[in-house]
Amino acid sequence: MTHSEILSYCLEKQGAYEDHPFGEGCTVVKVKKRIFAQLFMLSGEPMLTFNGDIPTGEFYRNLYPEDVKRGYHCPPVQQPYFNTVRLSGSVPDEEIRNMLDGSYKYVVSKLTKKAYQELISDK
Repeated sequence: MTHSEILSYCLEKQGAYEDHPFGEGCTVVKVKKRIFAQLFMLSGEPMLTFNGDIPTGEFYRNLYPEDVKRGYHCPPVQQPYFNTVRLSGSVPDEEIRNMLDGSYKYVVSKLTKKAYQELISDK
C-alpha cells in the first residue's frame, strides 16, 4: 500500500482526521485527538507507525522481523505499544489493513466514556 492508499483507508474510519503536529513531513491520523497511524519517510523509505497492545506488537514484529520494528521514534515507555512498518511491499496489503484496523480499535477502546459517546453519536 502507498501512503495515499493508507491515508484514504484510515480516513474512512468514523471520526478519523488528518493532522500534522510534527510538521509537514509526518502525516498523523487521529480519532478524538488520539493518534492511531503515522505516515512518514525515513531515509527515503515510506514508513507507517501504528498503535496497539503489547501482544499484537510482538506478534507483528515476530511475523515480519525485517519490516516491522518497535516504534522507532517513540519514547522507550511507548515502544512496546507502537510498531513501525517499512512499506517495502513485503508486508501484504491485507495485513497492513489489519494492523490499521487493530490500531483504530485499540485507540477507540482507550477513549473516555464521554469521548466514545461523542464518537458514536457523530454518525
